[in-house]
Amino acid sequence: MTKLLNLKDYIRAVPDFPKPGIMFRDITPLLAHPQAFKQSIAQMADQFRDAKIDAILAAEARGFLFAAPLAIELGARLVPVRKPGKLPYKAHTYKYDLEYGSDTLQMHTDALMPGDRVLLVDDLLATGGTMDACIKLAEMCDAHVVACAFAIELSFLKGRERLQPREVFSLLHYAGESP
Repeated sequence: MTKLLNLKDYIRAVPDFPKPGIMFRDITPLLAHPQAFKQSIAQMADQFRDAKIDAILAAEARGFLFAAPLAIELGARLVPVRKPGKLPYKAHTYKYDLEYGSDTLQMHTDALMPGDRVLLVDDLLATGGTMDACIKLAEMCDAHVVACAFAIELSFLKGRERLQPREVFSLLHYAGESP
């Protein structure tokens, strides 16, 4: 049996990025270590292996990095959610408010079918705004959101609460801003 790696050893803390006071959790060391990345995908897949997932929906861009191998592992379709103007076909659009301003996400209108069992995936859960918008896009197709999965959760920002009553799974948790 292979010894499990401590995945937190592969997350770099970058202070004051993208602005002063923010402790950025950088996943690139995890992506650069094949065994750590493989383990992260395996652990996420194990959590949902019996959930009969039809599709994995992920927001650009870092969410794609976890969603694509997870979709292969679970035998599910991959549904990319993009910023406006990036998808070539008819798209559902959802505009949502941020702390300062707003943002918009789009998904192809034929990406999900009514009743599809969908797992939403992203690299990081902070306030939950992006994932909540992804939930709304899935619901426009009458799909069933089974759960939301993340590599990292910043627990102190309470994004999990925004996503209730859906199941939320995170590989790694950070309770505060400290490295």
